Amino acid sequence: MDWLQLFFLQPVSLYQGAAFPFALLFNYLCITDSFSTHARYLFLLVGGSALAVAAMGSFAVLVFTPALCAVVLICLLGPRDVHRWTFLFQMSWQTLCHLGLHYTEYYLQEAPSTRFYITLSSLMLLTQRVTSLSLDICEGKAEAASGGIRSKSSLYEHLCKALPYFSYLLFFPALLGGPLCSFQRFQARVQGPSSLYPRHSFWALTWRGLQILGLECLKVVMRWVVSTGAGLTDCRQLQCIFVMWSSAGLFKLTYYSHWILDDSLLHAAGFGPESDQSPGEKGYIPDADIWTLETTHKISLFTRKWNQSTARWLRRLIFQQGRTWPLMQTFVFSAWWHGLHPGQVFGFLCWAVMLEADYLIHTRVNLFIRSWPMWLLYRTLTWAHTQLIIAYIMLAVEVRSLSALWLLCNSYNSVFPTVYCILLFLLVKRKHKFN
Repeated sequence: MDWLQLFFLQPVSLYQGAAFPFALLFNYLCITDSFSTHARYLFLLVGGSALAVAAMGSFAVLVFTPALCAVVLICLLGPRDVHRWTFLFQMSWQTLCHLGLHYTEYYLQEAPSTRFYITLSSLMLLTQRVTSLSLDICEGKAEAASGGIRSKSSLYEHLCKALPYFSYLLFFPALLGGPLCSFQRFQARVQGPSSLYPRHSFWALTWRGLQILGLECLKVVMRWVVSTGAGLTDCRQLQCIFVMWSSAGLFKLTYYSHWILDDSLLHAAGFGPESDQSPGEKGYIPDADIWTLETTHKISLFTRKWNQSTARWLRRLIFQQGRTWPLMQTFVFSAWWHGLHPGQVFGFLCWAVMLEADYLIHTRVNLFIRSWPMWLLYRTLTWAHTQLIIAYIMLAVEVRSLSALWLLCNSYNSVFPTVYCILLFLLVKRKHKFN
């Protein structure tokens, strides 16, 4: 299996760590009020550009170009049209870049550059910020800049109007990772005084550092377990279940560590929860809620808590806009956004079906369970089943080759999603009959 390509996150973590001193410097200069508003925007923009060049090399052009085009569209189009056109352009550009990855991997049979993987990851995050900003403008939550370029203002005034948008799309704490920060929170943070006190920041960052250290130690153990055991190619019967669970556990630990590091960088720059002062704005939500993810017995709750800011973004962008089959539309778009690899298409469609089954199963069963021992037994069994289904979906999404996906589908692991598919069919049939 070539699932080890996931660990391109390791060089990303190195670049994120290198950005920490600059994040702390930015926060300190904001606390001491040593920066004007324009200087703050420029600091974040220049830092993002430098980080992009350092991490991506010449591939950074693939990030700078759509960011520039998005700002031009925002400045040219009215609030009614800006979201549609920025969405189409950004997703078209990102899809072309993903097709380049497909061409390299499947046609040329070559391993793409790590820098290209980092570029694609940054492009996906840029898509989040572009569409979030365009939706804010469309809904009246952010000031529209339409007509700015066509007005008779000087070039300097045009650049000053466009600077907040450029800075938001490329600011360095969120360029390579991190929870989605809304343009409202970004603007309020840059224009207002810092609310992050050094003492509180020190203890918060120390706690996050200890979490990362613990996760990295667990990763070493889990990597040893995976490397010394059998793979999907040579596992036998029930042994394949342990192979799937341990491999998915390594994936999850890698993501948890990376998300906490990204969250720490945003926190160090002052974009964390303590700086959220916008009235009516939803609170800051970190991507990793490890306790809930590892203890929940519901796929629906896992889905809402896994990469929380992305889940909230998908809900706003697709689910709330869809009129027919919004759940399926959301997961189809998620597969498109991730790159449309065969495993991703299969994995996200499987996820959607499992989610539908999860809703019906838990709604139905909760009507009959009355005693505490039965509830505990039900909770334990559904927790184990949920974790194994999530492990199955995760491996399907992460594998690149069709042969690896076939090995997964042809193993004993397919029993777990099959059980939910059968229950979904029976419950839907019973529901129609009752109606």
